[in-house]
Amino acid sequence: MSATFALISNFSFIKNFMILKGNTPLHLAVMLGRKECVQLLLAHGAPVKVKNIAGWSPLAEAISYGDRQTISSLVRKLKQQAREQMEERRPNLVSALHKMGDFYMELKWDFQSWVPLVSRILPSDICRIHKSGASIRMDTTLVDFNDMRWERGDISFIFNGDQKPSKSLTVLDNKAKLYQRVRYEETELEIEDEVDILMSSDIMAAQMSTKNITFSRAQTGWIFREDKREMVGPFNADFYQINGMVLESRKRREHLSEEDLQKNKAIMESLTKGSSQGFTNGEPPIRRASLNPPPDSDISWEMYLEAPAGECPLLGRSLVYKESSKSFKATVAMSPDFPLTVDMLLNVLEVIAPFKHFSKLRQFVRMKLPPGFPVKIDIPILPTVTAKITFQEFAFRNDINPDLFQVPTDYFEDPMSYYGAYMTMMMVLQTASSV
Repeated sequence: MSATFALISNFSFIKNFMILKGNTPLHLAVMLGRKECVQLLLAHGAPVKVKNIAGWSPLAEAISYGDRQTISSLVRKLKQQAREQMEERRPNLVSALHKMGDFYMELKWDFQSWVPLVSRILPSDICRIHKSGASIRMDTTLVDFNDMRWERGDISFIFNGDQKPSKSLTVLDNKAKLYQRVRYEETELEIEDEVDILMSSDIMAAQMSTKNITFSRAQTGWIFREDKREMVGPFNADFYQINGMVLESRKRREHLSEEDLQKNKAIMESLTKGSSQGFTNGEPPIRRASLNPPPDSDISWEMYLEAPAGECPLLGRSLVYKESSKSFKATVAMSPDFPLTVDMLLNVLEVIAPFKHFSKLRQFVRMKLPPGFPVKIDIPILPTVTAKITFQEFAFRNDINPDLFQVPTDYFEDPMSYYGAYMTMMMVLQTASSV
């Protein structure tokens, strides 16, 4: 009996979707190519986001295996589960925003690199955030980054927490005077475009490791050493050295041929810039076909159970794998005077986390930080790029203009706006950490 079908018969295991020998039932069904089992597990709510002991999600393993139908099913279920999680958190988030005072805040982003001359081409940005009731508006010129390509614009992101979900998120393109409602659900065409992206790209996983991070007081002076204290804007701050910060990157490409490696860059640039393949001359687009499956595994259920923990026998395709890590030296300035608490900041960042750099900031702030509020932070964004974030202005205000959270009357709706399409994709994928 195959490992997967033996697994399905183990009721307690399947009922709780437990991890056994490093894999969930969904991981095993995907890696062994048991499509019926995959559909059965998804129908019963198997979590798509959870990662196995090697740090890969079922979606990552499905991309490796290469069956298009399975990848599509996992993408749809992943988005559904992410939407459900967001809606489950939404009442508490809206309540927390209502309890928080109204304010105006400015964050300055300065991007730097240890690579010679690279810092000269890196951008900076000042994000302006207005908050009133359960509404938040962020104005920014930095939209997205990928490798050394930076997407600039003049956009505003508006969250109206008291509106129903279909109308709560809006993106304004202030140069073109266009707006788009950010949708929680994507069309079939968009889903299939995304599957093409996944099947044509490296399987990537990057995270900032916080396991070994420690904080020590930064020192000043050569002879008489003393703890470093400085003003950051109008706020007194104590500076700490961050020790043990590591950015870990992993890449798999066993599902890609040499021809794929030549073509996938063009595909990625086309699709991620919002240009769906769409229909050409009335004909449907040419989609990536499923790969030939890897050889059947001859691993029995008993062999799987007898394997040492974390040393599961190879299931699926042989890995083509590369990993790297880079240590970063960084500082954080903590102020006891900042009017906002860290918990309040996390509620604000949850709304704007779909922007990649704000997601990195949120990940950092969720760590156990020294006392106070982090008014100045260094965080790694890419293996060669760090960002210095400064909370340079903050004020509670009772005169926030309500018109800031409405679409201007001279703006036109554009359902195909790049910014809205980008936000639609990121709202789910950033939350779910899919691959």
